[in-house]
Amino acid sequence: MTYSGEVRVGGPADVHELKDLMITKIAVGPMDNNAYLLRCRATDEQLLIDAANDAHTLLGTIGDDGIASVVTTHQHGDHWQALAEVVAATGARTYAGRDDADGIPVPTDVRVDDGDVIRVGQVELVARHLVGHTPGSIALVYDDPHGHPHVFTGDCLFPGGVGNTRKDPEAFARLIHDVETKIFDTLPDETWVYPGHGNDTTLGAERPHLPEWHARGW
Repeated sequence: MTYSGEVRVGGPADVHELKDLMITKIAVGPMDNNAYLLRCRATDEQLLIDAANDAHTLLGTIGDDGIASVVTTHQHGDHWQALAEVVAATGARTYAGRDDADGIPVPTDVRVDDGDVIRVGQVELVARHLVGHTPGSIALVYDDPHGHPHVFTGDCLFPGGVGNTRKDPEAFARLIHDVETKIFDTLPDETWVYPGHGNDTTLGAERPHLPEWHARGW
């Protein structure tokens, strides 16, 4: 079936099948968080992005093969409610942005800086540090050698705008700057965007609206 990226809490996962990587998207919790399970096709190693909520559902999605690692995109509580239980069940290594790690109540094994590479099997994900929604938010970029890039943006980029900066002009200026220079300026329009909540989008769909986002200030 064709991947749509449209999932709902209590509903089935949606699977994006790439040549080297399988991406399973599932919605969990009262804030309709997206969690993403990445599986390297060559090695079957798995990585989870945001153990947001509902550990039972996440562990069922992970299955008997377990996960090698779990990445928390940022320190906000709705993105790590199931982290402790998932780590206890799987023994996964934990990753988070260096400047957000202290705000996550589960110890971070690897503190991530801009440009760091996180591997799942033979697949490489490049971390981009995006400041503004939180001090240490990270996005993960998979540059598919057989197609277009894919980027997991946490709460820093959604269809229709950047993440919430709580009406703080300085925070908005930092976030829009980082999203433009590290995401829009370096990746093509075909790049698929997987956000922390809601539906997916592409950079091409969002790029024409950047001037509007600047003008409105959020």
